[in-house]
Amino acid sequence: MAAKPKLKFEEAMARLQEIVEKLESGEESLEDSMKLFEEGAKLSALCYETLDKAEQKITELTPLAADEECHEET
Repeated sequence: MAAKPKLKFEEAMARLQEIVEKLESGEESLEDSMKLFEEGAKLSALCYETLDKAEQKITELTPLAADEECHEET
């Protein structure tokens, strides 16, 4: 079984928004609502992970950028 390609952050957020709208409408059956909720939970975890990695990268790069600015000023 081939693995699903990983969604881009923006794609995951768009799908998550669609799911929220469907769930808020109240028009889905209980079974469909549970499936949507499960998919939404997975997408939410994916988005959180992506944001966490981006934050870590920014934290790593911020001191490097500040150090480069100090060297350019001298």
